[in-house]
Amino acid sequence: MTEGTISAVDTEAEAEAEAGPGAEGAVARLEQEGDIAADYLEGLLDIADLDGDIDMDVEGDRALVSIVGEGSDRSLQRLVGHDGEVLEALQELTRLAVHRETGERSRLMLDIAGFRARKRSELAALGAEAAERVKSSGEQEKLRPMTPFERKVVHDAVAAAGLRSESEGEEPERCVVVLPR
Repeated sequence: MTEGTISAVDTEAEAEAEAGPGAEGAVARLEQEGDIAADYLEGLLDIADLDGDIDMDVEGDRALVSIVGEGSDRSLQRLVGHDGEVLEALQELTRLAVHRETGERSRLMLDIAGFRARKRSELAALGAEAAERVKSSGEQEKLRPMTPFERKVVHDAVAAAGLRSESEGEEPERCVVVLPR
């Protein structure tokens, strides 16, 4: 290559240097969060003498970690608790374990025995149905109080239906209000 000629490699390296850590860096960081969370949860399962496999994935800007049982193993339901209360607590503990290792706040999402996946599906349907009612009536609709996770899923479903929504109130009574156009 002669002096003054720029190669594609040089251009890519300069672009990465200007843009900072790219998508690969973000994915690697989220994969590291998933690995730390998996180690923490493995230890928890050992202490509780529970069987389960841990699956990790990255979706958008967060690591997803799931504990799945074999067959109809219902012992993991104890880690979900009533309406996901134990699951929420375990998610926070897992996020703290990740924070301790990385020094950075984690937005990791934990699912156990498919509870959160089922809940996501139910909430998406709830949001879509509320959006249809609001479209028909032209009146806003206030939904029941929800956790931040639940509200996020409903907001996404309402937006997908072409309407706007807002959260109002104070925790733990914070709820979604679906607004007409």
